[in-house]
Amino acid sequence: MITREKLAHDRDLCHSKAEGCLTGLAIGDALGDLGRDDATRQRYGIVTNLYTGAKSTDDTEFALLTARTLLDCDGALTATAVLQSWQKYILAQGGVYERGGRPLYGAVANLQRGLTPPLSGHDNVLNNDDGAAMRIAPIGIVCAGEPERAAALAEIEAQVSHYADGIWAAQAVAASIAVAMVDGTTEEIIEAGLRQIPSDSWLGRAMARAMEICDQAGSIENAWERLHTELWTPVHSVSPEALPQIYGVFRLTDGDFRRGMFWGGNFGRDADTIGAVIGALSGARHGASVIPEAWVEKVRRPSGVCLKFAAQEDIPTLAGELANLILTRR
Repeated sequence: MITREKLAHDRDLCHSKAEGCLTGLAIGDALGDLGRDDATRQRYGIVTNLYTGAKSTDDTEFALLTARTLLDCDGALTATAVLQSWQKYILAQGGVYERGGRPLYGAVANLQRGLTPPLSGHDNVLNNDDGAAMRIAPIGIVCAGEPERAAALAEIEAQVSHYADGIWAAQAVAASIAVAMVDGTTEEIIEAGLRQIPSDSWLGRAMARAMEICDQAGSIENAWERLHTELWTPVHSVSPEALPQIYGVFRLTDGDFRRGMFWGGNFGRDADTIGAVIGALSGARHGASVIPEAWVEKVRRPSGVCLKFAAQEDIPTLAGELANLILTRR
């Protein structure tokens, strides 16, 4: 690994990694959403490209909300800053529109009723899903090389909508991104995430099971069916299902961006989030150079399908602004 100081003194590298992370998230989100679309699967069988109709879902757009929150408070994240951001970018713009996850709608309803974090996340529907983990990558970017700080800020951000496993999932992803940003190995990136999860939690036990599957299978092909069937949760995917699957695919593709997109995007079930987080991890590790330019152009402007403000954002530009928070905080 390199040090945070070295990253902060290399502007081009810093910007490349931030852009790789945020753009990789958007690409994985769009690719995974295509990969679970019946019409797309009937035509192509498997998804290998961002075909016509590829667009962001709530994963990308809520990640941009986290990015905007960090920029508005100059990286000094507090529960008040998160609350103000949700009021400004969600409540004042009509709420969460299409494609949002259940705890996101629930959190907005709680805020409208006057509940504030952490109760807005604690007393909330399905607050153990991956809706906080999917949006947390910008915290990992600005906390490059500081996984414990990333986890601490992730807890502050996630508690507006999530609780327990839902928060620990966000902390794990943020910490892993922070290590990926400073060239951590696949093992170091995964270990940074695992350290944030209580071993006696549902998520902790599920993560241990996923790592056991990886140990026994030795390849993504041999682990594929077991990652689906042994971690499956009835009716709706939650963090103890999706997060172990994310880490399993990332581990067995060794953090390779294109392989991660192939296997994550074709995972089915919660493939948009699985692809998004794998794309963020791989993009942070390798930088923007591993991402096809044509894919960047397809996702750089979100559709605003879930959060209206997101349609006004340019993802590479926003990533550059996040990188500047690293450069100014050496």
